[in-house]
Amino acid sequence: MTRGAADERSLAEAWALADAAGRERILAAHDETLVAAALAGLGGLRASQQPPPGAWTIWAILAGRGFGKTRTGAEWILELAREPGRRFALVAPSLETARAVMVEGELGILARAAPEAGLVFRPSLHRLEWGNGSAARLFSGAEPDGLRGAQFDYGWGDEFAHWPRAEATLTNLRLATRLGAMPRLLLTTTPLPLPWLKALLAEPGVVVTRGRMRDNAANLPASFVAALEARYGGTAVGRQEIEGELIETLEGALWSRALLERQRQRQAPSLVRVVVGVDPPAGGQAAVCGIMVVGLDGHQRAWVLEDASVAGARPEVWARAVVSAVARHEADQVIAEVNNGGDMVISLLRSVDAGLPVTAVRAARGKVARAEPVASLYGSGRVFHVGGFAALEDQLCGLMLNGSYVGPGGSPDRADALVWAVTALLLGERAGVPSVRGL
Repeated sequence: MTRGAADERSLAEAWALADAAGRERILAAHDETLVAAALAGLGGLRASQQPPPGAWTIWAILAGRGFGKTRTGAEWILELAREPGRRFALVAPSLETARAVMVEGELGILARAAPEAGLVFRPSLHRLEWGNGSAARLFSGAEPDGLRGAQFDYGWGDEFAHWPRAEATLTNLRLATRLGAMPRLLLTTTPLPLPWLKALLAEPGVVVTRGRMRDNAANLPASFVAALEARYGGTAVGRQEIEGELIETLEGALWSRALLERQRQRQAPSLVRVVVGVDPPAGGQAAVCGIMVVGLDGHQRAWVLEDASVAGARPEVWARAVVSAVARHEADQVIAEVNNGGDMVISLLRSVDAGLPVTAVRAARGKVARAEPVASLYGSGRVFHVGGFAALEDQLCGLMLNGSYVGPGGSPDRADALVWAVTALLLGERAGVPSVRGL
């Protein structure tokens, strides 16, 4: 067993013996990728880890940590190396990472190779050699010129979105992978919203596999998955690193991902008021009724407690969802926009609960203009999110300073409901802010 594999085995043993506090210390002291590799089992490959059919040239796996990207790459290389004389490029963010993860890691090439393969690793040469004449060389994603002049049948690029000089290195790797009848690349990474990466994924001949940590739950201790989800669940980091999502960051947006992360808390303090903001659906089968629950503390700070929005529901269904949210949080007021539906919106809500405390609001300005003062409240530290609200936060980050909306869906319904609720709690009837009137 190599030193790297032995270290990871010790880490797995330490995790097994640790209590909850000890496991938190392990996660704080080690990279989650290393912990995931140490804890992963050695069962069979899942369907999503098998090479896709067809005449593809690049197989890109964008997945969360613990998905099994390293093992997928190692198994792919080992299967192809059964044919004599194959040439491989192995590229990681650094040569040290290529050796520690791709070659010597618990789920790397050496750990997965059969003894009869006659595989030998020559660290000083950055080279793997098989008994049948196949060979692989290690490269750094920080040194694109290292690939110049080389030729390969296949290449595996690990964490390629995180290479220090990613575009240049990937260009040289693609140019160098030109031997044989069907040269191919496997690129594995946790995703980043990089323009060149999105352009690559749209190219002909590129097949994309997406995945989450939970896809590999059978090979990971439940305590490990639970610990990471408790630590990062709902955050932008968690969505990217655990769920494998490609999280967009747009220049000129009213809200930024960093701002939302700064304003995220695990729990709310004692609250003096709770309201439910409602943005009724404008129509269409997939329309969403935005329903946001927001509380107010004694220091005049707002706390987003729940996104109770419902999609594609009949009017009586979303009306019941509003009433249910009021009951769950003991809200003292419903703030409902009546631009689409007028008095019918109020009548519908009160048909479910005749005593529902409903206040109607009518928008005189566009959604982005109404959202601007609320975004300022986030910036001044007066609005917090209790946990993660992925759908809401994607909409907030799609509201642009130029007045446009470029987020998911046709309308920022969840964001609009939030704006009405926060406006009612912190802004009230002020110049330049939509006024609230009793019905």
